[in-house]
Amino acid sequence: MTEKVSDHRAALTASYLGWLLDAFDFFLVIFCLTAIGKEFHRPDKDIALSITLTLAFRPVGAFLFGLLADRYGRRLPLMIDLVFYSVVEVATGLAPNYTTFMILRALFGIGMGGEWGVGASLAMEKVPARLRGLLSGFLQQGYSTGNLLAALCYFFLFERWGWRPMFFLGGLPALLALFVRFRVEESEVWRKTREQSWAHLGRAVLANWKLFVYITLLMTAFNFSSHGTQDMYPTFLERYWHFGPAKRSAITGFSMIGALVGGLAVGLFSDRYGRRKAMILALAGAVLVVPLWTYSPNLTLLIIGAFLMQFMVQGAWGVIPAHLAELSPDSVRGFLPGFAYQCGVLLASSIVYIQAVFATRMSYATAMAVTGSTVFVMAGIMTAVGKEKRGITFGH
Repeated sequence: MTEKVSDHRAALTASYLGWLLDAFDFFLVIFCLTAIGKEFHRPDKDIALSITLTLAFRPVGAFLFGLLADRYGRRLPLMIDLVFYSVVEVATGLAPNYTTFMILRALFGIGMGGEWGVGASLAMEKVPARLRGLLSGFLQQGYSTGNLLAALCYFFLFERWGWRPMFFLGGLPALLALFVRFRVEESEVWRKTREQSWAHLGRAVLANWKLFVYITLLMTAFNFSSHGTQDMYPTFLERYWHFGPAKRSAITGFSMIGALVGGLAVGLFSDRYGRRKAMILALAGAVLVVPLWTYSPNLTLLIIGAFLMQFMVQGAWGVIPAHLAELSPDSVRGFLPGFAYQCGVLLASSIVYIQAVFATRMSYATAMAVTGSTVFVMAGIMTAVGKEKRGITFGH
């Protein structure tokens, strides 16, 4: 029993840290957006396009690494992916021009897309079913923790060193690959249910095409919600509130504390009362918070609005790893949730560019409010029309 507990904790830790380090690099670009644009002599929308490019290439990584995870196991593809994107992160800090920077951000998208599906399937197949929602919330908030660490890094290092050296910290995932190699065991669920050939795996994937379409649409709405409230938020604080680096990173970092609390709280709620109910209630709360989040009359209310917005949005997101793992058949769990998730990212990748364009025609506050309210309603509807299999036993 102790060995099994230790194993599921190691798998959860590895998946959490992998997603954290992915998010750390992703949000460094967001915090440094205007500085990168200044160095490359490009406007905000051109650097925002690099974020869209990263999101657009994530399905490529999910496709490649997801298939490998279902055919050859979860551990090896995860280790390869961790080393791959750590190399790309370090290279980003050395990019000599805008074109090279954009190519590297596309490659990073492949690595980022590969990590979530493989890591989530490994972790969710090992954790206790009765705590799957809570631990799903913990796993997913690796993304928020990465955002928080990027904010802290920006706060303490940017004004002294500039944007490039911060990306050199991206070599850390290579060390995490060693942790996976020596501490994490292969998934027993995969061993029991794996397909015996590529042909069998292909047929299993095709047999679940309707589920794939639904999860893709669900993830499109959820990615609109997440990226629509996070990616341009530091730029909103700079352009609309005229805050400097310290205030921007402090407010964003505090909002990520809200995300962490929300992920755990809503995940625990989903274990007791249902996945869909928890997500819908959190999304409804996000709609109610929009005015405080965008049109606060003073700094105190702005900070409260930022905290509550991420509590709601990332609270709903915290249920996603468990929900998608439970919906997906055992034999395609490495591929189907991750690839559908990243296809949703691709379809939603335009949100950053849309907000940047809207902000040239209206205030940043209005651009954020209109897009935010719309996508929360979309995500709530997509959640409501789906099914759930809360607490299902894997491998049987």
